[in-house]
Amino acid sequence: MKSLSRTNTALLLTFLVITWGINWPLSKMALSYAPPLLFAGIRTILGGFILLIFALPRYKSLRFKETWHFYLISAILNIILFYGLQTVGLGFAPAGLFSAIVFIEPVLLGIFCWIWLGESMYRLKIIGLILGFAGVAIISASGFTGDISVIGILLALGSALAWGLGTVYVKKTGDRVDSIWMVTIQLLMGGLFLITVGSSVESWSTIQWELPFITNLLFISTFVIAFGWLAFFTLVGSGEASKVGSFTFLIPLIAILFSSILLKEAITLNLIVGLIFIVISILFVNIKLKTQAVPDSVNTNV
Repeated sequence: MKSLSRTNTALLLTFLVITWGINWPLSKMALSYAPPLLFAGIRTILGGFILLIFALPRYKSLRFKETWHFYLISAILNIILFYGLQTVGLGFAPAGLFSAIVFIEPVLLGIFCWIWLGESMYRLKIIGLILGFAGVAIISASGFTGDISVIGILLALGSALAWGLGTVYVKKTGDRVDSIWMVTIQLLMGGLFLITVGSSVESWSTIQWELPFITNLLFISTFVIAFGWLAFFTLVGSGEASKVGSFTFLIPLIAILFSSILLKEAITLNLIVGLIFIVISILFVNIKLKTQAVPDSVNTNV
C-alpha cells in the first residue's frame, strides 16, 4: 500500500479518533432501543453493505477463491471476537474498567509489531505506550466502582488481544488482498455471525424502530463501522501500525467529551490528567530520535 501524505494522514487520524470516540455514547444510547448482540450485528452488516457499493467496481480484485481465508481470519479477529467479547463482557464488568483494559491494545500492538512486523522498539516508545495506557486508566477510573468479575476482565483482555492480532494480520497480508474488499468482507462475515448468534439468544421484537435509533444506527454503520475501519486499516497499511495505534489512546477521551455533551456526564480532573498522559504518550511514540534509524520510509507519515 502506498504511503500517505502528512495532510491525508492527519485528516484520516482526526476522522478516526472523533468517529470512534463518539461511537461509545451513541452506542450506549442505541442500546436503550435494541439488545446488544443484534445491535452489534445489524450495524456491522450494514457497514459491510455500504462499503460493498464502493467495492463492487473493483470486483476483479476480490479473488475470493484464493483469498477467502484472509477475509475469514480477519473477520474472526477484528469483528467476531473484538465486538463479540466486548458486547458480552460489558455485562460482567464496570464500563470504565472494561474500556481501560480494552485500550491496552496499543501496547499489545506495539509489541506484536516489533515481534512480527520488525517495527522499531526503543525505550522512549515503550515509555510512551505505558503512559498512554496509564492515561486511559486514569480517564476510566470513575468507572472502576462496582463488582469486578474475573470473567469480565478476561473478556476485556480477549477483546484487546483480538484487536491487536487482527491489526497486525491485516498489515501483514495487506499486499495480498485488496484493502476495500478486506474491510467489506470482514464486516459482512462478522455481521452475519453476530446476527445469527443474536437471533438465537435475543428477540427481534424487542428492537424499537424509532427515528432516534434509526438515525443513530445509520450514522454508526456508515461512519464508525464502514469508513472508520477503512480509515484505520488504510493508516495501518501505509505506516507503522504501532504509531497509528498510539493515537487510539485518544478515543476514550473523545468518548467522555461527547458523553458529557450528549449524555450530560461530568468532566472530571481525571479527564485532564489522563489527557496530559495521552498527549505525552503520543509524542513519545511518534518522536524521531537522531540516533534511531528509521527502517521504513513511510514512518515519516505517521
